[in-house]
Amino acid sequence: MAFDSFAAFLHMGGHAPYVWSAWGITAALLLGSVLLARQERRHLLRELERRERRDARHVGRNDEQ
Repeated sequence: MAFDSFAAFLHMGGHAPYVWSAWGITAALLLGSVLLARQERRHLLRELERRERRDARHVGRNDEQ
């Protein structure tokens, strides 16, 4: 599909509201998915560090007994 001008491209033959809202929603969902995955990864890494510190303290106590 070729367009005569950039304005015609943006207008999308009268389908601009559907096309651009679909693109916008898709981009927002993809971005949200990436951000949530990064947040979950940080949370899991913090949780693992907390557990490792707890386990190290627990092992240290058992060695003293």
